Amino acid sequence: MSNDYFQFQQFRIEQAACAMKVSTDACLLGAAADLTHATRLLDIGTGTGLLALMAAQRHPTVEIEAVEIDAAAAIQATANAAASPWAGRIRVRALSLAKFETTHPAPFSHIICNPPFFRQSLRSPDTARSTARHEDAASLSFEALAAFAAEFLLPSGLLTVLLPPPEMRAFEQEAAAVGLHPATRLVVRHRPGSKPLRHITGFRRAAATVREKELIIRTAENDAEYSAAFRALLAGFYLAL
Repeated sequence: MSNDYFQFQQFRIEQAACAMKVSTDACLLGAAADLTHATRLLDIGTGTGLLALMAAQRHPTVEIEAVEIDAAAAIQATANAAASPWAGRIRVRALSLAKFETTHPAPFSHIICNPPFFRQSLRSPDTARSTARHEDAASLSFEALAAFAAEFLLPSGLLTVLLPPPEMRAFEQEAAAVGLHPATRLVVRHRPGSKPLRHITGFRRAAATVREKELIIRTAENDAEYSAAFRALLAGFYLAL
């Protein structure tokens, strides 16, 4: 598969102009997010447009907006959406979240985000890639994401975020400060018994006991083989599992 594109069952992601390419993280988030009650969804930091397209495929009526601070990535995401079967339901905006907020959008039933999270690591010399991967005030801070969600989620709305466990704990503190609380948590591990790689957490306004599940990516017997649960989750998207 060329690094310039990624072919899914029902759509194709062109990604030559995007700093962050299609990743297992993003595919898991797009497939695992609970869209049961979604009517109007916002994808923050859409990049290639992958999460927006996965949501459109999974939910036949949800209307989707996507924001992307990088102009080249926004153009690519717009083209990917236009070439998909769901072009009429996806609108991409080449804006930062702060500028999008000034447009006073109508509330969303679901906000989804795979935010920058390498808060302490070395910066990439590639400015666009660094913006996509690192959390800072110039791109998208945890505080800004939580505050936006608190303001623009419907009362019963859901915010779904993917982060490594340490960063998720930091994000949960920012979310709690604005009245958003974990409701669900999917713990992602590479193999059975390995340390958690990612948490996919759903936040709501009402505090409640967190419903936690686990997803193992690879089997215990063969590191090259996907687990049955992973294959079932991505069955509608990957060409071969």
